[in-house]
Amino acid sequence: AIEYRIANEEPITLGILQGFVQNEGDAWSYALDVATNFYDRMLADRPEIESVVTTTQQLLTDAEDGPSEQASELISGFLADAHLLGVRTAEMHIALAQMDDPAFTPESYTTMGQRSLYQSTRSYANEVFQTLRKYHQQLPEELIPEADRLLALQPQLLTHYRAVVDRRMSGQRIRIHGDYHLGQVLFTGRDFVIIDFEGEPMRPLSQRRIKRTPLRDVAGMVRSFDYAAWSALFELRESGLVAADDPAPLSWSRFWYRWVASSFLAGYLETAGGAGFLPHDRETLALLLDILLLDKAVYELNYELNNRPDWTRIPLTGLLELLEPIAAE
Repeated sequence: AIEYRIANEEPITLGILQGFVQNEGDAWSYALDVATNFYDRMLADRPEIESVVTTTQQLLTDAEDGPSEQASELISGFLADAHLLGVRTAEMHIALAQMDDPAFTPESYTTMGQRSLYQSTRSYANEVFQTLRKYHQQLPEELIPEADRLLALQPQLLTHYRAVVDRRMSGQRIRIHGDYHLGQVLFTGRDFVIIDFEGEPMRPLSQRRIKRTPLRDVAGMVRSFDYAAWSALFELRESGLVAADDPAPLSWSRFWYRWVASSFLAGYLETAGGAGFLPHDRETLALLLDILLLDKAVYELNYELNNRPDWTRIPLTGLLELLEPIAAE
């Protein structure tokens, strides 16, 4: 790195030099290719598949039990790739937690930290739901019923967020990647290399350096798999190979997302399970991951409302899948 230093001030980095990583592209492009091939196979054979709502609890259960025989047959080697990416993600967090630097020293959760998480997620959700109301009538007509269902669930979402301050949280906050998704990973053909550790570009450096639960990175990658499933489905529909009102491809997308995401979680939890930064009990881990998945999907909803209204379907569906089972309890 080349740094410009002024006495008593933080140095300014003017440029960096990084080693070249031989690769075949990023993991996003690779996942899209795999998902597209999966849809092609499903179009040719149209097998009957198991359909379940992909809740956080379902993903964690699938991660513990392993992929079904049908998932192993239909998705094949990419399940092992997703598992390996989970391993590499856990190894990244273990390395960050062991850095010999006070700025990286893990910190236990405090009551204040839990309340801060609750207040930030609650305030942001209220802002985004207000944006959803603002753009409600400008959404594609077929998305308005889903938007109405989500708006009706706002009280349940805020109540669910509240659970993070109603229990003593185990685990630790560490420095994390901060902007983790498939586009931040290179695929070498046999392995994955994680890149771009600068955090979310739109956030100031002071916020990017805040220690957070590593499950925030995990949630980001899980949501990225959902986006890959949907993106390949959109391309399938635009090609004219399937009709927009054909329900089968949607069920295929949920199937692919469920098993790929759970394989990623399996690799992550198997590798990081003994690390001190994860909650020590399954119930707390499931709650925290659920809240972070919801928060990420709310962020996606805000982005799509302001930039790509047609893609609002992705976070809308993700939020409804996570929230409606909670509301029904």
